[in-house]
Amino acid sequence: MIDLPSGVDIINLIDDLRIFSWEASETLLYYSRTLKDSNNKSNILENEDIEDPVTLADLKVNEIIIQRISEKYKDIDWEILSEENVKSGVGEVNTNANWTWVLDPLDGTKDFIQGTDNYAMHLALNFQRKSFIGIVLIPEKDELWITNGLNTWCERKDKSRKKIPPINKNKNLQDMVLVTSKNHGNEYLKTLIDKVNFKDVIVMGSIGCKIASILRGESDIYICFSLPGGSSPKDWDFAAPEAIIKAAGGAITNLDNEELTYGNINYEQGGILVASNNKQLHKLICSQINEAIRKFGIYPIKD
Repeated sequence: MIDLPSGVDIINLIDDLRIFSWEASETLLYYSRTLKDSNNKSNILENEDIEDPVTLADLKVNEIIIQRISEKYKDIDWEILSEENVKSGVGEVNTNANWTWVLDPLDGTKDFIQGTDNYAMHLALNFQRKSFIGIVLIPEKDELWITNGLNTWCERKDKSRKKIPPINKNKNLQDMVLVTSKNHGNEYLKTLIDKVNFKDVIVMGSIGCKIASILRGESDIYICFSLPGGSSPKDWDFAAPEAIIKAAGGAITNLDNEELTYGNINYEQGGILVASNNKQLHKLICSQINEAIRKFGIYPIKD
């Protein structure tokens, strides 16, 4: 077990994160109801960027989480990396710090605006550029996924726990359910889906929601293709989801089965990323995907 910074107790920290998260949940649900009851979404939208929208909910949850951590742990030597702060150019983060919080106050903003349930808050505490402690909050499902770095569990607001099914032992892609993005069309992934006869394909927003669907046993794998020369997902998209699935016996890696490293240039997680709930079979799953991509010439892979 990794030792936390001096003065931080893991049990007390998880208790605090639980409190902070449910406060964020109330905020997200408030704005979600407001969106659903209003014909004028412009009251909540903070920008006009269709591809990368920001809402008042993003900003308010960002403020809550950073303020709570800063107030409760004011003398602890750790950094806080937040999607919203990076976008607004507020503060600098030492990417080589031993301990870094990584926050996405609202993952799945498009789904949030569209009124679906598939949005989440991500909060991770990374150690030496690797994910360690993680929180994925899914307000509409009353789910708080938590890992203390050793175990993963899912709580409701009343503190009762939801049962996590056993790890999937399917070895072939054709026996697996793929969960993929709703709002990010990708021709490479569409071609792979056409060529590989997956058992089924589920579409939803938010990477945190996708990873939760794998942990619930609703799906088996998630595949993310970054567009060459285009945008890539960022650290705040993957740090918390990776932490919870890793501690649950699964993995998120690149196609070469290498663990993710955070704090890279522009905080990008490029290339092809694969998530599954079975670490023991994960290398085989990556190999099968790699083989299909090469066989059908789907994506430019460097040897």
